[in-house]
Amino acid sequence: MHIIAVDAMGGDHAPQSTVQGSVEALRAYGDLRILLVGQEEKLAPLLQDAGDVRDRLEIVDAREVISNNESPVMAIRQKTDASLVRAFALVREGRAQALVSAGSTGAVMAGGMFRLGRIEGVERPALATPIPTAGGGQTLLLDSGANVDCQGAWIAQFARMGAVYARQVLGVTNPRVGLLNIGEEEEKGNRQTKEAGALLKETGLNFVGNVEARAIPMGEADVVACDGFAGNVALKAMEGITKALFDLLRQELTANSRTKLGAALVKPALRRIKKRMNAEEIGGVPMLGVLGAVVKAHGNSSAKAFFSAVRQAYRMLEGNVTDIIRSELQDV
Repeated sequence: MHIIAVDAMGGDHAPQSTVQGSVEALRAYGDLRILLVGQEEKLAPLLQDAGDVRDRLEIVDAREVISNNESPVMAIRQKTDASLVRAFALVREGRAQALVSAGSTGAVMAGGMFRLGRIEGVERPALATPIPTAGGGQTLLLDSGANVDCQGAWIAQFARMGAVYARQVLGVTNPRVGLLNIGEEEEKGNRQTKEAGALLKETGLNFVGNVEARAIPMGEADVVACDGFAGNVALKAMEGITKALFDLLRQELTANSRTKLGAALVKPALRRIKKRMNAEEIGGVPMLGVLGAVVKAHGNSSAKAFFSAVRQAYRMLEGNVTDIIRSELQDV
């Protein structure tokens, strides 16, 4: 039985979306239990239609909530009865093996570092963002924002952790690992990328060398490693381009009667493309390198998106990601 602690009060649409998404996850996975952490008087009324899975769902009362405008480190240290802090405690105490939260990204990162701790041998935990690709798969980009200033050795370690996730969760047998750079040539890049590239050659990974940002959505590598600054810039640029492209298509396809007729013909294809690119299908971002499976769901998660985030945590447990990262990094 896999047990996941859910920060039920975190996120823009909590607790409705977190509760509903958790209930749907329980219906999808018969070997899953969920500990809903939050204010019991707000959570209990939302479970009236959860009778078929109610025996695998427990409310853990927590009176406080961490908001996005608080100092993440101070909140994690001082708000001991916050839903996120209590959820981390459940993982640390062994009552749960994974945590999912749509709350403050900074607080989730701080909680992972200070409440769970790093896996031995891990220099810095990383946020690993799965990005849909043109071929129908996913490219894992990490770090995508947790570590702005990095050493080359850290980036090489991100690649190792990402390769484990790609194998165990995404089902890629021998993940192609690329290093995000401003050009494919080996001599390109700054000091840290050159250092990381030299180290990656010695890891035994399926290292395909430097890749440019445009290669990420094309699926030219299964894992792309970088520092958190470059990764976050690349991620936000792709999000903006995707939104702009769909907005332009909508404008052009509704411009006149002729284009509206064409729009009716291509509408099914556009729906399929939008579904493949929809962040709700991915749900969240795993935090790799801490002592437990942690998934940061999007702050504006709907019930469907939160379900996807819980599914991602479930798959991390199924794939034994934390233990395999621990084993492989200790072997270095």
